[in-house]
Amino acid sequence: MTNRSPKPWDRKNPLNAEAHTKLTPEQVEQARQRAAAAGRAYPNLVDNMFVAAQARKQGKRKPS
Repeated sequence: MTNRSPKPWDRKNPLNAEAHTKLTPEQVEQARQRAAAAGRAYPNLVDNMFVAAQARKQGKRKPS
């Protein structure tokens, strides 16, 4: 069996506020486009997490 991390909805919330990423309006639109491409009416947690991770990788994290 592989050593996988728990699913996002099974993990506890981070204790520090810096771990939270508030999506910008542009990032929200990216999440909506990702959901629409997958046939969903609204973005889900995974869409939001993907967009936030992309922003962190590119260094475009919005300050809290």
